[in-house]
Amino acid sequence: MLLPLLTLVAALVHLPSFVRPVWNPDEGFLATQARVLASGGVLYDTVVDRKPPFLPWLYQGAFALFGDGSLWPLRVAAVVAHVVTAALLVALARRRWGDRWGAAAGFGYLLLSVGLAPEDTQAASFEVFTLPWTVAAVLCADRRRWGAAGVAVAGAALTKQTGAVVLLPVVWMLWRAAREGKAAPAGAWVRLAAGCALPVAAVALATGAGRFVFWTVTGSGTYISPEGAWLLAAGRGLGNAAILAAAGAGFVLPAVRLAARRRAGAGAELWIWLGASAVAVVTGFQFYGHYYLQLLPPLALVGVAALRRLPARGPARRAAAVWTVLAATVFTGWGFAAPRAELDHARTVAAAIRARTDADGTVLVWGMHPEQYWLSGRAPAGRFLTAGFLTNFSGGRGGARVGERYAVPGAWADFRREFAAAPPDVVVDDSRGAPYGAAHVPGLRRLLDRGGYERAGTADGAVLYVRPPHG
Repeated sequence: MLLPLLTLVAALVHLPSFVRPVWNPDEGFLATQARVLASGGVLYDTVVDRKPPFLPWLYQGAFALFGDGSLWPLRVAAVVAHVVTAALLVALARRRWGDRWGAAAGFGYLLLSVGLAPEDTQAASFEVFTLPWTVAAVLCADRRRWGAAGVAVAGAALTKQTGAVVLLPVVWMLWRAAREGKAAPAGAWVRLAAGCALPVAAVALATGAGRFVFWTVTGSGTYISPEGAWLLAAGRGLGNAAILAAAGAGFVLPAVRLAARRRAGAGAELWIWLGASAVAVVTGFQFYGHYYLQLLPPLALVGVAALRRLPARGPARRAAAVWTVLAATVFTGWGFAAPRAELDHARTVAAAIRARTDADGTVLVWGMHPEQYWLSGRAPAGRFLTAGFLTNFSGGRGGARVGERYAVPGAWADFRREFAAAPPDVVVDDSRGAPYGAAHVPGLRRLLDRGGYERAGTADGAVLYVRPPHG
């Protein structure tokens, strides 16, 4: 009976996810990437990303089954991921504290899962699909299934790199079990290590080991550096932390109280898990709201552990429950009412692209909104789906460290070669005053000049350039 109720709650709080074709650039990137892969593209070669391959493959598979014109199958899959995460949390909490608190952990997580801006919680994002793996890793470790725990850690890392931090509580649990004589030290460590390493190695070989390591680990040094944008990063980080803390106050305040009093109840591994997830949020210093989703499973468990210690008939437990439900209701409502300015802009630009290209035409969107490719139905002209790869621009950093010299190593050589071999029919400068625009990037201006591109008008602030018929 509990699983249908979890499914109902998950569907209700994520109902807004189905009212928009695309929620954020990550979804647009994944949708465009999946189309390229479906047409014969090669991941980390003819289309590139800084992320591991599991979610691009999931998008590609969903498009193969249901068509590539809508993201509703991925939104359904995201709801399923939330349900699986909640069910695993129920199992983990039930083993520790019984059925009542197991249910509290599962439902609490689902209500917390919308406690950020809608574009961060309603999208079918990397973090959403990372969470079931992370909870599964801790649950398997709790049951002394070390090989399975390792596989779950690998699954988390292959969905998003920061998912690998769940290895920290798993290692702690294994060390403690070995110390208490509940695990054979050598065999358990080997099983955990093999479970972690073998899936990652298999995926690396399948995608090309050198390319896989470069794009997921070593090729993003300038992107993860906060140099020149410390204040912006700190402001974004504190702002999103405050939003989540307000939404989850029913769990956060009891957890803080428990920590301040240094009282037992949560288990050291849960605090380590929460701390490791905080490290995952901080990694890269971008502090986008969806990064904070990784905190939610351990926060739900630590919060439940704290709530258990409150007086059974006191008002604190009821207040926590009421606040959590009300907050989830408000954030769900926000999902229906959230502004659509960026979506409307993307649709306007996509319409302009369609009007200036044939169905088999190619386009270069020099911007940070790859959903314009997907909405227009036109193929990208090269492997780089955002200008960020070539300029290091990131919305999380504003204009710090932007320019050709901060690009991904080797990116400009690939970009110039692809541009010369197959010039796009239309180039869209969607920088809209940002420091990565054509006016600030000599390399792009030279390519436009050499190709004979002519300005063909604007679309909601984006500037369109087309090749003359003889180009």
